[in-house]
Amino acid sequence: MSQDPIATLEAAFTAHAAAWPEEAAEARLFIDLLGEGEHAFLRERLKGHFTASALLVSADGRRTLLTHHRKLDRWLQPGGHADGDTDLARVALTEATEESGLTGLRVEGGIFDLDRHWIPERKGVPGHWHHDVRYVVRAGDDERYVVGEESNDLAWLDIDAVAADASMDPSLRRMARKWLGRGAP
Repeated sequence: MSQDPIATLEAAFTAHAAAWPEEAAEARLFIDLLGEGEHAFLRERLKGHFTASALLVSADGRRTLLTHHRKLDRWLQPGGHADGDTDLARVALTEATEESGLTGLRVEGGIFDLDRHWIPERKGVPGHWHHDVRYVVRAGDDERYVVGEESNDLAWLDIDAVAADASMDPSLRRMARKWLGRGAP
């Protein structure tokens, strides 16, 4: 008998909040959004919806692959819309694979980070919230990436440098600090 994916995700948010008490309020917002069921996983939910992304780390755990996002013109982790998929770990893995061109990627562990951020109105789509669920995705031995159409560039950067770089997105810096704090590699 297959388990309800919404209930599974709610349990994962609850576990994440217990492991990271400073993110408990954020986790509560994610659990509240789950109350809308599968509609919360569609970008057509214009108040906000789930997205998933990856802290894509090198095989040795010392570097992360970032994309210089074409639309947002800044360095970010790979990720994207759930588009109806309630398995957000799979969404993060798919996005990391598509945006990097890397093969042999794998998700490690459960939810690594939660970030709710505002997306301003663009091209007739009203401003809305992204409830981004983030996972660690580990690269294999082949780290040769391919720059795709969504990116201006890709680059492997030392995670400690990302954590210290004030010009980086604050949530990306937070993930880098969390990674470094857990004793990686």
